[in-house]
Parts: sequence; C-alpha cells; structure tokens
Amino acid sequence: MSLYKLIEVVGTSEVSWDDAAKNALEVAGQRLTDLRVAEVTRCDIKIDHGRIVYRTRLNVSFKYVEGGM
Repeated sequence: MSLYKLIEVVGTSEVSWDDAAKNALEVAGQRLTDLRVAEVTRCDIKIDHGRIVYRTRLNVSFKYVEGGM
C-alpha cells in the first residue's frame, strides 16, 4: 500500500504562467520524492515596480516516506 501527500506550491516567472508552473515543479522535485500529479489551481499576475510577474499555484502530490516531509 502506498500513501501520497498533497501540498500547495506557487511558482513565479517573468515569462509566462507555464514557465512559473515549470519553475515550481523543478524546485519541488529537488526536495520531494516521487512527484506524481500536479494540478494548476490558480494563475495570477503580480505587478512589481512596473514589471509583470506571472504566478501559478499548483497542488502537487508525492509519495510519502516515513520520516520524510
């Protein structure tokens, strides 16, 4: 039997929402074991001193390992 944990992550990019999602998954993949599914739940834009910053929020599931996150 396997157990999976679900967390929410937010990625940012100055290029696009797709790039923001990719950035979030790349960082999450460095810290979490066995990523399974990512679901985009929200996309928005932050205006930072006149610059557009794309933000993508995702729910990500990964395999839960005893003693892990």
